[in-house]
Amino acid sequence: MTNLTALNRTFSIAPMLDWTDRHYRYFARLMSDEILLYTEMVTTGAIIHGKGDYLAYNQEEHPIALQLGGSNPQDLAHCAKLAEERGYDEVNLNVGCPSDRVQNGRFGACLMAEPDLVAQCVDAMKQVVDIPVTVKTRIGIDDQDSYRFLTQFIDIVNAAGCDAFIVHARKAWLQGLSPKENREIPPLDYDRVYQLKQDYPELNISINGGIKTLEEAKTHLSKLDGVMVGREAYQNPYILAQVDQELCGIEKPVLSRDAVLEKLFPYMEKHVQQGGRLNHITRHIIGLYQGIAGSRAWRRYLSENAHKPGAGVDVVREAQRLMQETI
Repeated sequence: MTNLTALNRTFSIAPMLDWTDRHYRYFARLMSDEILLYTEMVTTGAIIHGKGDYLAYNQEEHPIALQLGGSNPQDLAHCAKLAEERGYDEVNLNVGCPSDRVQNGRFGACLMAEPDLVAQCVDAMKQVVDIPVTVKTRIGIDDQDSYRFLTQFIDIVNAAGCDAFIVHARKAWLQGLSPKENREIPPLDYDRVYQLKQDYPELNISINGGIKTLEEAKTHLSKLDGVMVGREAYQNPYILAQVDQELCGIEKPVLSRDAVLEKLFPYMEKHVQQGGRLNHITRHIIGLYQGIAGSRAWRRYLSENAHKPGAGVDVVREAQRLMQETI
């Protein structure tokens, strides 16, 4: 059975709606054995009442955490139990998303104002699973953004049994800013997260927000237990190819971009053979060659052709050829 100490939290990829689906996660896993992958946020309502399989993933994705959105302790406990039965390595509660839709469902960042409810949710999940139950949160919401507000939240939720927190080092404005603006406009306050670790050395604290390079990650790791990277890991995914070596101290060759792509081809072929569309996967690899000469040709060809009916891996190979031809 997985436990908190067994999970390597040094580097994780943030849950990102419409981005970190199972195809992206499979692609990311090809570049790193050690990163902790998170699903997109899945609501308890979707799992309990939806018609699709919202817990599907590829076995190759382990270690993988399911991020849940919800605020009903019984529903969260039910979904956490299902996740454990399906083999997930962790269940994470979303207390960070600021979108109106999420607030209307009474979950996400607005739950920071209800720490007792979050504690009840954590307790209900921990009662029924042995895998870690963690919380992803902000440093504050609206005008409730003092350090004392944050520590009161941590104290109450920790008392319910949560000993691992991922902290997005920005507060969230629940009114007036879009989710995109909430990822960019409120200023980052890394020092507040560092202070949290100093004051709670027994807790596992990871930081999220604005991290773009492995060098930046190393700086954070000198003060914290883990870093969670979002947009950079998606838009410039090749940074993942050196995480195991640079951050986890594992000696192994660094895969080239071409080698990563070769490892992905069988997965693409299988997906297409089973009736899937090629662009379900290629949309996630557009940034693989970011910063490389010819990458514009690569992106253009995939964007113009991968969505077409019947498109197969030959489209990807042609995009690769065109890129190399322009170098």
